[in-house]
Amino acid sequence: MRYIFFLILTFLVQPVLAEEWEDQQFFGSATSQKTLRILSNTDTRFFAPIIESFLKSQPSVSVKYLVTGSAELYDIFRTSPEDFDVVISSAMDLQFKLVNDGYALALGDLEHPDWAQWRESLFAFSTEPATIVINREAFEGVPTPSSRQDLIKALRQRPETFQGRVGTYDVRHSGLGYFFATQDARASETYWRLTEVFGSLGVRLYCCSGDMIDDLVSGKIAVAYNVLGSYALGREDAQSQIKVILPSNFPTKMMRSAFVSTNTRLPDVAGTFIKHLTGIQADISKAATFPLPPLDRTVEPAISLDPALMTYLDRLKRRTFIQEWESAIIQ
Repeated sequence: MRYIFFLILTFLVQPVLAEEWEDQQFFGSATSQKTLRILSNTDTRFFAPIIESFLKSQPSVSVKYLVTGSAELYDIFRTSPEDFDVVISSAMDLQFKLVNDGYALALGDLEHPDWAQWRESLFAFSTEPATIVINREAFEGVPTPSSRQDLIKALRQRPETFQGRVGTYDVRHSGLGYFFATQDARASETYWRLTEVFGSLGVRLYCCSGDMIDDLVSGKIAVAYNVLGSYALGREDAQSQIKVILPSNFPTKMMRSAFVSTNTRLPDVAGTFIKHLTGIQADISKAATFPLPPLDRTVEPAISLDPALMTYLDRLKRRTFIQEWESAIIQ
């Protein structure tokens, strides 16, 4: 293979940020003339094939891929926007705010659906639902929940089975978790009933889907709520132990999005990468060969890229929501 995929031990970033990375990888030739710096909250194993496909047509380019949590990504980028060329995140509200605040470069018309872009600067490239993931053993011999109401019933009927064995995002620290929670709450009061049940069972709080899935596989928890479906389905070694459920009532979906930093050193390369990314993810025949779910241009999702995304980023609304969440879940 022309491009070597290996771990970089040292990056040319501020030392104060080094400990923030969940992963940091280098793609391409060490002697490349240009290095594209991508800041992302998507696990490397899901994004590596996309980067490698891009580099096949860019022999003079390499890629630094830095991974952190969605909330940390937002803070890191706002602190040092000059350190990154492309920003990718599943936290739609935080991405939208960065672009709305002037941190994104306008790329012109990429022939992208209006609902999947904002001001020709922010581009959605993957649509994915939040799912319920269960440990199969914990539900052996009993009905598998197919909705949030079913899950509430199952947890209440067997509290001894689920005490300390339910997991979800800590919305105080996870940008994606906060986004999913606010969208759930807007859709139905069921979310708050479910949250109260979680709290009564001593729910475990997580930063990210990957950690929840690891604990599901080990049996440490029996239920994980609002997990990214692709992350769970991507664990091919664990499909006999876990099951992914798309709630039948008001499924919550998010769109991963990307933009080019206004401070990029490589505007042409970064723009070409965005075009490559949106192109392959929109082509269903090509997207099927990549781990991330594609963007279906024929179906407009309930949540699009528009200013309504920033509603719960208002300081007062966020503080109120977090207080209500803490009252329900921390008992």
